[in-house]
Amino acid sequence: MTSSFDSDALDSDAFDPDAFDSEQSAELAERLRAAIQQLLPELRAQGMQSQLTPSRLAALAALSAHGPLRISDLATRMGIALSTVSRMVDLLDGFGWIERQADPKDQRATLIALNDTGQALLDSTRRQAATRLAERIHQLAADHQHSLHDALPALEALSAQLPTEPPGTGRR
Repeated sequence: MTSSFDSDALDSDAFDPDAFDSEQSAELAERLRAAIQQLLPELRAQGMQSQLTPSRLAALAALSAHGPLRISDLATRMGIALSTVSRMVDLLDGFGWIERQADPKDQRATLIALNDTGQALLDSTRRQAATRLAERIHQLAADHQHSLHDALPALEALSAQLPTEPPGTGRR
């Protein structure tokens, strides 16, 4: 896939960060979105674990970052239907990647947590994705490698601006 934008449109001569207007911001946002969208399949590649689909990986990542969670909270965080997450949790449990535990605040409820096997799988998958991405970065010209390095603080700041709760939950 290729972006519909001219790759030279935001070159250093034509692009003045002090004169950022909404059109330049919109173009930069679209180019960044397109680049990320093209990189995602590489980052989501399953590696050796064919049972680990992107949605299951997202559930494991959410549990790693925010768990233990009730199934309903996991569904809200992932932005998918409770019934879908409930079936997914059964599969994750069947694969031995999570554990269920009583909610100490409400013994009638169950919390889902990533177990050691699930965390090891998630860590391994992330390492494999980072390795594949590092190989791609290594193939870039040195000036592009330096540009990526220099862009990291801005990308990290952009990421930090994102809400920690999914849209529509009313929590922050």
